[in-house]
Amino acid sequence: MSCVLFNEYPTRDGKKIVEIQLNAERSLNALTLEMIDLIQPKLDQWKTDDAVVAVLLDSAGEKAFCAGGDVVNLYKSMTGDGDPQFPTDFFTREYILDYTIHTYPKPIICWGHGIVMGGGMGLMNGCSHRIVTEKTHMAMPEVTIGLYPDVGGSWFLNHMPGRTGLFLGLTGNPMNAADALFLGLADRFIAAELRSQMLDGLQAESWEGCAHAATNRVLRDLEQQSQAAFNADSPVQNHYSFIQQITDKDSLPELVEGLLAVDSDDKWINRAQKAISHGSPLAIHIIRQQMEVTKHMSLKQVFESEMILSVQCCKQREFPEGVRALLVDKDGAPQWIYKTVGEVDPAFVDQFFESPWEVNPLASL
Repeated sequence: MSCVLFNEYPTRDGKKIVEIQLNAERSLNALTLEMIDLIQPKLDQWKTDDAVVAVLLDSAGEKAFCAGGDVVNLYKSMTGDGDPQFPTDFFTREYILDYTIHTYPKPIICWGHGIVMGGGMGLMNGCSHRIVTEKTHMAMPEVTIGLYPDVGGSWFLNHMPGRTGLFLGLTGNPMNAADALFLGLADRFIAAELRSQMLDGLQAESWEGCAHAATNRVLRDLEQQSQAAFNADSPVQNHYSFIQQITDKDSLPELVEGLLAVDSDDKWINRAQKAISHGSPLAIHIIRQQMEVTKHMSLKQVFESEMILSVQCCKQREFPEGVRALLVDKDGAPQWIYKTVGEVDPAFVDQFFESPWEVNPLASL
């Protein structure tokens, strides 16, 4: 069976709702190049099809919308067991897809149920109507594998309130539905049990006017029906003052040391402390620098910048070592290039931001 399923649902006035369903439940719907190459031409086709009024992006299974990207094949290419061109091909096509979703003229409704991480965050964030449920579990935990939050992470982390984006990028702390709404990563909360009603409502709606307005009418009604199920606090919002205080430092070593010095039995803080103490010191520097570099960039420029950084990360040993330790050998003992954040050479960090091409593969976005 295909790793992506496409379905059409007729509306009462003769239009169509089209569905993209990620269908790799065993791998938690991790985004592969095959999936990307199936989805992209469909979106291109539907863009000019007057019969298509809206797109629904969801996934098979209850556990995950999409738990990340195709790290396995990236690892093979980085360690000599695969095509050395694969990282460039993968990131080029993944980022083109993400950018297509961000700039799509028709409504794209993302049902962000279950785990939404890494590549899944990239797919969901560009959608015009992003839905979270009581089971949503988001994160950008790339620091633990020697990488940085890509797939537009440089864009959406920089657009979060205060310095919450920097904190979440450095720690990879998880986010629930309430966090997603507070941080601008989601637009509406709808109870998971109402998914079929959402599809029924979209089919019953009149699509003669503005498609985005029609979509909002359906989702607003379901959101109102879901209020009783929405009873979670936002840990990020509850820790906002703490995050602002911890990240208000002149240097990264000060920030990291300040976080680790906090004596607390707060599990959310403890999780952040554990992640930043075990994460890659080099990646911590890359994450902070990438957020600074991209702070005032356009979305297109952000993806071009990430294209450079992602391919350069694949050429150095930090990223493959993180993948090996966490996902391949699973020994949980990565041998990072630097032992502490204070030891990291800024000149080495700068090399990751140097383009290996005269013309960026995403220049034509």
